Amino acid sequence: MREYSELEQARLRKLERLRAAGQDPYPPRAERTHLTTAALADFAARQAADPARDAHTPSGAYTVAGRLRSIRVMGKAAFAHLEDGAGRLQLYFRANDLGEQFQLFVDAFDLGDILQASGGLFQTKTGEVTLWVKTFRILAKAISPLPAAKEEVVDGQKIVHSAFDNPEARYRERYADLAVNPEVREVFRTRARITSALRRFFDEHDFVEVETPILQPLYGGAAARPFTTHHNQLHQDLYLRISFELYLKRLLVGGLERVYEIGRDFRNEGVSFKHNPEFTQLEFYWAYADYEQVMRLTEDMLAFVADTVLGTRQIVYQGRSLSLEPGWPRLPLDEAIAEFAGVDINAHPTADGLRAAMAAQGLRAPAPNATRGKLVEGLLGDYVEKHLGQPTFIINYPRDISPLAKAQPGNPRVVERFEGYIAGMELCNAFTELNDPLDQEQRFLEMARDYGDEEDATPLDEDYLRAMRYGMPPNGGFGMGLDRLTMLLTNKSTIREVILFPHLRQREDE
Repeated sequence: MREYSELEQARLRKLERLRAAGQDPYPPRAERTHLTTAALADFAARQAADPARDAHTPSGAYTVAGRLRSIRVMGKAAFAHLEDGAGRLQLYFRANDLGEQFQLFVDAFDLGDILQASGGLFQTKTGEVTLWVKTFRILAKAISPLPAAKEEVVDGQKIVHSAFDNPEARYRERYADLAVNPEVREVFRTRARITSALRRFFDEHDFVEVETPILQPLYGGAAARPFTTHHNQLHQDLYLRISFELYLKRLLVGGLERVYEIGRDFRNEGVSFKHNPEFTQLEFYWAYADYEQVMRLTEDMLAFVADTVLGTRQIVYQGRSLSLEPGWPRLPLDEAIAEFAGVDINAHPTADGLRAAMAAQGLRAPAPNATRGKLVEGLLGDYVEKHLGQPTFIINYPRDISPLAKAQPGNPRVVERFEGYIAGMELCNAFTELNDPLDQEQRFLEMARDYGDEEDATPLDEDYLRAMRYGMPPNGGFGMGLDRLTMLLTNKSTIREVILFPHLRQREDE
């Protein structure tokens, strides 16, 4: 059982004071006629309609509810600020109006308490529109005090620090973070608008939103290690999905020619400023399209989302001005590596030859036994990615790291694949999808041979091959993490700022 601090014990005594006065500290029902912003707008509208009306005389009937954010007691009167999901409103309590209830407010209410207050609105001498409280009651007593803003004087200047500025503490107690930092709440409202805009875009382009299994008997569609679980009744090991891809492409076989899904993926891999073990993914598959058409749709999609959510395609991310106007450059992967890493990958068709060329340039390999494809991928991630500031498509990737993509005509070692990069960060990944079941089966076998039980192994999915053998239309496919898109559009440098409850290491006291 947790021990309460002195402050919490004092609040518990106030909770009993409320009960003794006949107020349930956690009543089952609440009333509210207006959000704070709606009440203020209504007052302004009434004043505009009747300018001669005395704004200093309370009028109207309003009931608001929210959290106490400030309390100032001045003898037989008190001012407070109430904050709800929309904004703030000042409250005015007067002993002559409230009698014993006024003293109850002074003695038993604290910052952070949630209350309901009713009365009329008026304008104080300082010009602030205020609710003249006639009745009030507690809705939820806050036993633990919320983090408070801290002030210090530096070189004669008052500096106000955030109410909750320790990132680790904020992520662990997101509920407190949201309660005291309105700008954090706005990040997640923006995230919701991004998701809504994406759905609207795909719905308007005749895509069908679908849901595919999260628990899968085989994982696939990406190069990642899965989380494993077990179904007791069926005596069956299952995997949390790492991608939607193989199930969505089964639907193309069934005649759903344009499908998309927004949902959670799970990858049992490292965490970083741009990786979380569970994350939100958008994937779509478009029959009779190729990666060139998907690139154009991607440009239009991101421009639409920026217009809808921000009202502009010109954004600033970490001090860098970026344009989401369609018409992104297309830069072949081999040219990008030659430009930024100084290695001609086409001159080194084997892993050993490419590894030696990298060593000659003083470039490190991702692993001692890395395949040629993984070496190319390492060159991209370590030496190219950071140079891709403005939106850019890197196109045409090695076949052996793209087991689900279609080869370029006449060039079997390279596939029609692109990745979209913005601000030095990969945002999306897409292919002209492989629809030859015989080629696909061979690639699955090659992956199993080359990687064995390693992270990048892709298991042979016989049911997926069976679906392909019925005839899969040529198609273009696409995947994008919504977390990274939200980082970009909210100017956040770490994925933990845009996930409500990011995964963290367990604390010793837990």
